[in-house]
Amino acid sequence: MLTINASKPLLIAGPCSAESQSQIMAVAHSLSQLGISYMRVGVWKPRTRPGAFEGMGVKALEWLQEASLAYGLPYITEVAEPAHVEAALRYGAGALWVGARTTVNPFQVQHIADALAGIDIPIFVKNPVNPDIELWQGAIERFAKAGITRLAAIHRGFTGYKTPSGYRNQPNWPIPMELKRRMPALPLLCDPSHITGNASLIADVAQKALDLHFDGLMIETHPSPATALTDAAQQITPQQLQTLLEGLQVKAETTPNAVRQTQLEYLRQQVDAIDAEIIDLLARRMEIGMQAGEIKYECGLTAYQPTRWREIVEETGKRADLHGLNRDFITKLYEKIHLEGIRLQLALWRTNADSKAEAQ
Repeated sequence: MLTINASKPLLIAGPCSAESQSQIMAVAHSLSQLGISYMRVGVWKPRTRPGAFEGMGVKALEWLQEASLAYGLPYITEVAEPAHVEAALRYGAGALWVGARTTVNPFQVQHIADALAGIDIPIFVKNPVNPDIELWQGAIERFAKAGITRLAAIHRGFTGYKTPSGYRNQPNWPIPMELKRRMPALPLLCDPSHITGNASLIADVAQKALDLHFDGLMIETHPSPATALTDAAQQITPQQLQTLLEGLQVKAETTPNAVRQTQLEYLRQQVDAIDAEIIDLLARRMEIGMQAGEIKYECGLTAYQPTRWREIVEETGKRADLHGLNRDFITKLYEKIHLEGIRLQLALWRTNADSKAEAQ
C-alpha cells in the first residue's frame, strides 16, 4: 500500500481535463508551489452523452510530461482500458487512477490489472458509481493480485436518481468508512469536487473527510474554472485551493479515546445515511399514494379504505415481530404515515374538484 504521513494528508489537484498546453503549464507552475503530491489531469474524457468535449488523448500526455519535467511535479491521469495504460506509461505518468465508471465493471478492471502486471506504479481506485462496497474492494484486490503494491482508494460519492442533499453525488460516508475498516492499511482519499459538484461546497466536504481521518484529498483545480470545458462548476483556482488548504485542520488520531470517537462517528454516519434513506422512501411512498388517490377519485372510492388499513397493520406488525421491534410502536408510526397519505389524497381531490368547477 502507499505510505502516507498521518499528520500530512496526500494532496492531489489539477484540472478535470487537459485543454491546452498553456493551461497545463500554468496549473503545474501554480501547484508546484503548494506542496501537491500529484497533478491530476484527465486526458480521455468520454462523457455520459456524446457530443461534448472528450479530451485530447495522447497529445495531452505530451503536455503533461513536459510540465512534469519542468516543475518536478508528477502527474496522475485516469485510465479505462489497456491502451490508456500503455500510453500513460510511455509518457511518464507518475500514477494512475481508475474511474467510477470503470470500477463498476470487473471485466474492464481485470483487463487494466493484466496490463499492469509487473509494473508497480501507484494505482488509485475510485468507488464505483453505485454504492457497492464489494465492487470497490474487489477492484482493489484485482490490482493487488496483479502485483501492484502501492494502492489507494478514492471516495468520490455515489450516483443516485435524485440527490436531495444538493450534492452532485451522495457521499454516503459509511461505505468508505467500512472499506477502511475492512482494509485498514489501505490509504483512503476523498474527492470533494465530484461529491459536491459545486466549488462553494468543496471546503466543507474536504474538512469532513479529514475529520473522519481520510488520508488525503483530490481536488479539481483550473486556472480559469469559468472557461473549463468539463465540470466547470466544481473546479477552483490554484489561489482558492491555497486558501482552502490553509483553512483545513488535520486531527491526529493518537489516543484510544480518539479511536473510539472515530468509531462513534462511523456509527452516526450510518444512522444519518439510514435516516436519509427512510425519508427518500417515505417521499416515494407518498408519490405512489397520490397516484392511488387519483384512481380512487376516478372510481368514486373514499380516501380511507378500512380493509386496506387493516392489511397494513397486520403486515407491518408481522414484520415488526420478525425484526424484534415493538409492534405497538410500528403501528403508531404507520398510523401517522397513513394519515399523512390520506391528507395528501384529500388535498389532491380538492384541487381536482376546484379545477373541474373552474372549467364549468
